[in-house]
Amino acid sequence: MLTDNDRRNIINQHLNNIHHISDKEYQKRVWIRGEGPECDDFDETVNYFFGEMDSILDEYKKFRITDSQYQILKKFRDKFRAFSDKHHYEPEFIDTPEWNEIVEMAKEVLRAFHYNPETSE
Repeated sequence: MLTDNDRRNIINQHLNNIHHISDKEYQKRVWIRGEGPECDDFDETVNYFFGEMDSILDEYKKFRITDSQYQILKKFRDKFRAFSDKHHYEPEFIDTPEWNEIVEMAKEVLRAFHYNPETSE
């Protein structure tokens, strides 16, 4: 049984992952150039994102996600799934208009959740 603290931690971990999707400088530094201290890549980000996202969305009320946050998160999930099903190699997509759209949608999610990486990590 998840506690409120567990739910908050799960949401914050997912928002941190979405923050990486919203940050092209992070992507170029960590995903493409492999510079640390983080150890991450696009595949890890995709796997982590989809690992629990459907169950979070299925039970969004238990996670204290509002209806408007749910709609933005669901729209992002669907768009990110379609993108990640087709693209796997960061250097080929990092500067495309399609990826820029994903990055901007990730920023919308973060705004909807009032996510601040300095206070949430």
